[in-house]
Amino acid sequence: MVVVMKLNTNAEQIATLDKRLKAGGYQTHLIRGTKRIVIGAVGDRRPVDPAGLESMPGVEKVLRIMRPYKLVSREVQEADTVVKIGGMGIGGNKLTVIAGPCAVESKEQLLLAARAVRRSGANVLRGGAYKPRTSPYSFQGLEEEGLRLLAEVGAQTGLATVTEVIDEESLTAAARYVDILQIGARNMQNFRLLRLAGKSGKPILLKRGLSATVEEWLMAAEYIVSSGNGDVILCERGIRTFEDSTRNTLDLSAVALAKQLTHLPVIVDPSHATGKRELVGAMSRAAVAAGADGLIIEVHPDPTIALCDGPQSLDPGEFDDLMTGLRPLATAVGREL
Repeated sequence: MVVVMKLNTNAEQIATLDKRLKAGGYQTHLIRGTKRIVIGAVGDRRPVDPAGLESMPGVEKVLRIMRPYKLVSREVQEADTVVKIGGMGIGGNKLTVIAGPCAVESKEQLLLAARAVRRSGANVLRGGAYKPRTSPYSFQGLEEEGLRLLAEVGAQTGLATVTEVIDEESLTAAARYVDILQIGARNMQNFRLLRLAGKSGKPILLKRGLSATVEEWLMAAEYIVSSGNGDVILCERGIRTFEDSTRNTLDLSAVALAKQLTHLPVIVDPSHATGKRELVGAMSRAAVAAGADGLIIEVHPDPTIALCDGPQSLDPGEFDDLMTGLRPLATAVGREL
C-alpha cells in the first residue's frame, strides 16, 4: 500500500506511522517528493486496516498498490528516479551514453577505447571482466585483473565504470572497483544475486532476460529495490523470438511501456539486440525517439581482432559519427546529450 502524508507532517508523526506499519509486518520506504510525502509499505503478512491508518495524525489517504511490483511502480512514486553516480545522473532530461569494449582484453585496448568514447561524449565506460559465454571454450574474461584495469582506466579518463557480475564472488570483487554493477540477461531471475545486489550499496544496471516479460523484468527490479537499493537502471537488450536475421529482437515498445509503469530509468543496448554494427546507429536513434534515458554501446579500437562480439562493436570513428547524429535527435525530443 501507499500512505500519502500531508505536506506539513512532522518527523514524529512519520516515525509513529512507520512503527505501526512495521508492527503489522510491512517493510517501509519513505519517499519525499516535491508535491507529496509517501510511505510505501510492502509485505502484507498481517493486514492493517486502511481506515485506521487514515485516522492517524499526518495521514492524508491510504492507497492500495494494484500491480505485483510495488516499490518500482509509479503508483508509489510519480517522479522519475535519477540514479546519481558522482556528479552525473542517469535518468531525467539528460541522456546517458555507456560505451566501451565487450570485454577488457588489455590496458592498452581499454585505454584506447576509453579515450575515444570520452572524446565523443560518452559518460560511462563499460568493460566485461567476467564473461558468461554460451561456449565454455570462448574467452571468459580477465576477472579481477580486468576489474583493476577498468578502475585504473576509469580514473585516468574521468569516466564512471560498469561491469557485469555473475555470482556472489564476482559481485563482491566488482563492488570494490567499479561504480555500477550490471546483472546480465542470463541472471535476471537469479533471485539470490538480485538480493545481494540490493545490499551492495552500488547502482545496478539490470538487463531484461532473454525471454522475460516486462512484468518479470520489473519484478526482478523489485527484488533489488525491496532489498534496500533504489538505484536501479533497467536495460532493454532484445529478446529471443523466432527471428534469426538479428541476434535478438529489440523490443522498443517495452521501453515506452516501462517508462509508463515504473519511475526507474530505462536504457537500451542496441549492440546485443541486433548483433550487427551496421544496425546499431538506426536502433540507437529509434531508442532515443522511443523515450529511452540512455544507450549502452560496444566500442572496440579494432573490432576485427576483438576477443568477443567484434561483429556488433563499433570502431571509434563509427561511434563518433553515431554521437554526432544523435545530438540533433535528442534536442528534437526535448533531451540533452
